[in-house]
Amino acid sequence: MAEKETKMSEAKLQKAAQIEEIKEKIGKCGAFVVVDYKGISVADDTKLRSDFRKNEVEYRVLKNRLVLRALSELNIGGFEGHLEGPTAIAFAYGDPLAAAKVVSENAKTVKAIEIKCGLMDGAYIDAETVAKLAAIPSKEVLLAQLLGLLQSPISGLARAIQQIAEKNQ
Repeated sequence: MAEKETKMSEAKLQKAAQIEEIKEKIGKCGAFVVVDYKGISVADDTKLRSDFRKNEVEYRVLKNRLVLRALSELNIGGFEGHLEGPTAIAFAYGDPLAAAKVVSENAKTVKAIEIKCGLMDGAYIDAETVAKLAAIPSKEVLLAQLLGLLQSPISGLARAIQQIAEKNQ
C-alpha cells in the first residue's frame, strides 16, 4: 500500500513539474499556436519541426489537461474545448508571428495540420485570427515597403527637377 502511495505522489510531483515547465514556456514565448496534427506523416512532421527550429519556435506535444491547468494557473482562459484530441503547441520565442507563419505555410501543403487556436500578448486568439496574423508580411518586407513609400516622393521630385533642367538647356 505504501508503495502505491509513493508512486502516486511521484506521479503528482511529475505532473506539477510539467505544469511549471509549461507555465515557464508560456511566460517566455511571445505567442503560441495550438495545432491538430492527426494523421501527419513522419516526413511532413520532420520538415515542420525543421521549419520551426529555423524560426526560433519550439514545437512540443503536451498533455491537454496539463496545458489547461497551466493556463488556468496563469489566469488565461478561452482554450477549453480546443485542447482535445492530438494537440501540439508551437511556442514562438523570437518573432511572435513565426509560429503562425510556419504552421500556415505547412498547412497549405500538409492537409493533416490544422490550426486550433493560439495565444498572443497573454490572450486567447481563435484560428481565424491566427491565420490573419500569419498573413502579415515579415518585418523585413514591411521595412522595405516603408522605404519604398518614403523614396517615392523624393524620386518623383528628382525626376521633375531633371525634366525641368533638361527643358531649360
